[in-house]
Amino acid sequence: MNDARNALRPDLAVIAGHIPQGARVLDVGCGDGELMAALRAEKGVDARGIEIDPEAVEKCVARGLSAVQGDANRDLAEYPDDAFDYAILSQTLQTAERPDLMLDELLRVGRQAFVSFPNFAHWRMRAYLLWHGRMPVTRHLPVSWYETQNIHQVTITDFEELLRRKGVRIERSWFFSGDRELSSRGANWRAEYAVYLLSR
Repeated sequence: MNDARNALRPDLAVIAGHIPQGARVLDVGCGDGELMAALRAEKGVDARGIEIDPEAVEKCVARGLSAVQGDANRDLAEYPDDAFDYAILSQTLQTAERPDLMLDELLRVGRQAFVSFPNFAHWRMRAYLLWHGRMPVTRHLPVSWYETQNIHQVTITDFEELLRRKGVRIERSWFFSGDRELSSRGANWRAEYAVYLLSR
């Protein structure tokens, strides 16, 4: 594993490790371009980004990355079908206005899609709600309910049910607690977050 990938968050490292050399990639909610920079450096990937935060877009551009300011809830419609080999949505699904429609758009503009998200059914969250009766603040969800951008509290089971309803195929999945990868057994209560590789 190269230095650039070692520096990535675990879900981004998994994604970077499974994108082939020279692929065309759209990073939706690309932030400051950390993943795009690693993909370009390691694999010569043609990476483009869309990001709602103008300061993050400026950081991307300053790094020589191709990123535009836009709202993925609306602006993905501007991209043609199958424009990319992979569309990536990392830790952003829960902030989408309509995650189900966002998923449709990802799999329209990309031949395959990587999606990662925090699992709101993790046992620590369940226990915190049970014992305190309040929305939890955890290492993976570090802000209070009134500050968070998360508007849809998705669980692994919820997400897989949505995929079944839409006829979306799970090519691979990965589950994590902190930096440690877990098996799929009991992932809905054991995993803090999940990563999926999807296709139609």
